Amino acid sequence: MTEQSPILQYFDYGHLTPRLKLVSSHFYDLAHKIEETIPDGPEKSAGLRKLLEAKDCIVRAALPK
Repeated sequence: MTEQSPILQYFDYGHLTPRLKLVSSHFYDLAHKIEETIPDGPEKSAGLRKLLEAKDCIVRAALPK
């Protein structure tokens, strides 16, 4: 078994409010599925990095106004 990518720590969502947990949990699930099923390499790393950027944007969009 290979070591998990360090970027996965940034998909954790336990510290968020219930509303933001719901939004962020989808990205967590997808990131972990990618980690489990896609071989390591530069494209996987880039994809996870872009997924993290997308998660950050969507969580900010879901913040109360």
